[in-house]
Amino acid sequence: MSGALWRVVAALLLLVSSEGSPASPRGALDPEVPEPAADDAGPPPAPEWTAAGTGPPSSAAEPSPGHASAASQRRLISPDQYTLPRELSHLFNARVTVAGGDRPGGEVRLSDVRQLNFTAIQLEIDNQLADYERDPEALGVNRRGRMLPSFLSSAVNLFDIKQVWREIETSVMSSVSCTACKAGVGLLQHYVSTGRSKGEIVHAAIKLCRSLKFESPRVCEGIIHIFADEVIYVFERIALSPEEVCGMVVGDVCAIPYNPWHDWTVPLPNIPKPYTPTPEPDPDAPTARVLHISDTHFDPYYKEGTNADCGEPLCCRVTSGYPKRKGGAAGFWGDYRRCDTPLRTIENMLQHISDVHGPTLDYIIWTGDLPPHDVWNQTREENLSIIRQSHQLLVKYFPRTPIFPALGNHESAPVNSFPPPEIGGRHSVSWLYDELDREWRRWLPHQTSATVRRGAFYSVLVKPGFRIVSLNMNYCNNKNWWLLLNATDPAQELSWLVYELQAAELNQEKVHILGHIPPGHTDCLAVWSKNYYRIVDRYSGTVAAQFFGHTHFDEYSLIYPEVPGDPEGSANATGLMYIGPSITTYLNLNPGYRLYDVEKKGNKMVVDHETWIMDLDKANRFGHPHWFRLYSARKAFGMASLAPYEWDRLVHRMALDERLFQKYYRFYMKASPVRAPCDADCRKRLLCDIVSGRSNARQFTCKRLEKKLKAQKRSGWMSWMGGYLGVTAGVVGSVLLGVPLITLLLSLR
Repeated sequence: MSGALWRVVAALLLLVSSEGSPASPRGALDPEVPEPAADDAGPPPAPEWTAAGTGPPSSAAEPSPGHASAASQRRLISPDQYTLPRELSHLFNARVTVAGGDRPGGEVRLSDVRQLNFTAIQLEIDNQLADYERDPEALGVNRRGRMLPSFLSSAVNLFDIKQVWREIETSVMSSVSCTACKAGVGLLQHYVSTGRSKGEIVHAAIKLCRSLKFESPRVCEGIIHIFADEVIYVFERIALSPEEVCGMVVGDVCAIPYNPWHDWTVPLPNIPKPYTPTPEPDPDAPTARVLHISDTHFDPYYKEGTNADCGEPLCCRVTSGYPKRKGGAAGFWGDYRRCDTPLRTIENMLQHISDVHGPTLDYIIWTGDLPPHDVWNQTREENLSIIRQSHQLLVKYFPRTPIFPALGNHESAPVNSFPPPEIGGRHSVSWLYDELDREWRRWLPHQTSATVRRGAFYSVLVKPGFRIVSLNMNYCNNKNWWLLLNATDPAQELSWLVYELQAAELNQEKVHILGHIPPGHTDCLAVWSKNYYRIVDRYSGTVAAQFFGHTHFDEYSLIYPEVPGDPEGSANATGLMYIGPSITTYLNLNPGYRLYDVEKKGNKMVVDHETWIMDLDKANRFGHPHWFRLYSARKAFGMASLAPYEWDRLVHRMALDERLFQKYYRFYMKASPVRAPCDADCRKRLLCDIVSGRSNARQFTCKRLEKKLKAQKRSGWMSWMGGYLGVTAGVVGSVLLGVPLITLLLSLR
């Protein structure tokens, strides 16, 4: 199988950066896995139906006439002898019937259109590969003809592509995500283990992607070719089962057996946590002014007037074509649809900030994601060029302002590809880290070079008593499939963080932590997030504030002390993560930035913050952007202070006050005029996001909130989330192949 399936699986691997309802209950018609036959016993029989009194459904899907090819006749194993690999039989709950027929090579029946027949998949793809072996030049032949394998015809009719897109974009997956992940990983491992070449895998994957029309032909081919080499490299070197892979990638939606390799713990010093009373920000204290910008996603190829609804992951470019109607054209200053930020908008914003806030700014925090979302079309050289241009812009408008950057997940090419330091040679990420060290040296002392070049993280003593720590959150990113090789504290980043925080505690320093992906977000590996949560809980008296980006929304997230024996933890929040808004409008958002007022002395806590935005609709209609303050937190929400417990109190106020929540939602979406309505389920999800500072643990972190909401008869966060994003069982087959690819293409944010 080729890039398509590889793509499929890579996507699937990276797949579900999200979470959702638990996997479907076990026990329904598990297949009987045949024992290996003795050497002289001949091939093992095909799997049989095992449920007592249950036979194959009467309405089996027939393959289309003439579907069997000459390649089928040349198979070393005929279809009537073919059995599903043991791990796939058990994993996929594949209730299949494989029977020989009167056509050459036998006939494959789809026993149940609602249940994808994975034996049929392997036979079909093997036939395609045999054709490829016979005529490699046929890769681009018959592109206009029927390319969809017959066994998928009925299943695709049930494939709700909009539902899958919504699951991925909201980072909340249903149980189908786990099923799809296991299926794709298992199938990929099958083809790797049987020695299929990279060319074969790429060929089959492209064909599948194009057949199912997941994306345009050039997106299918581009993203598959970009990722194939590295994905194959990883899968040739891992010994994890599909269940273990998906348990790590998908998170708590994927029920898996316990694996000690996925349950590592970063040791903490044997030094008792000092007693520190809960700090209270002083509203009358002298404050420093801090600018927070994030998720620029600068698109150097943005072109006004081009098609803003081109059917690809990124539009508003010359390659997107031109729309047939005026309303489909990209705006001059940007667009609410799948488009990133033109240079003129970024420069206009930076000029505005320099003119209005520049003289008062003490420093800038910059939390990553500089390149655009054309993840199928990127090269290392192109991304480095965008990184350099972005740095030059900040130097141009803020030549004397200290800037503290953090690395995003889009800076690498391919996207999300961040090998740990032990991966060298052509797969090493040193090409990026070395460049960051050169660029960041404008603002950082030379002592940071060692950790920046090793893992793109650093620690800086800004002034006596105050330290900034910048983390590379890509080592928690569950779309970074390099972590499958070794996810145990990659680059020893968390161990280093413990060292820095312990030293800060002993030196009576206050610390601000920067990063891109919020540790509580579902894109963060559960075990990494658990360790981070434990570390900042231990050093809550030292960590005064945390700042992240990635989501593109204007939001925040809370941390609660852990209580031994109580998975819910304490009811009193002691930590807070500020998640800054994006500059990009991707997707359905106005561009924005944040300003914080931080105590100059004492605890270094945030006294207040305000969000500024540009109304993109008015800018495009009237020809000139107007940046304005959307809100200030304390005034808008009636808060006495911005202490963590006050933010926690706000969550519960919003749970009971619909009007207050809708105000929060308006700010969350940066007052976008095209924002979707937020109903009861949406409200639950967003409030749960706030109290879930630990990734993939919502079954614990949302319990108290659920009790207050009293909304659903079905108990448990996973239950109502499953209902919110439920997908019919019939979609499973198509999702198996579609979700992975779409997920990778969407590696948005």
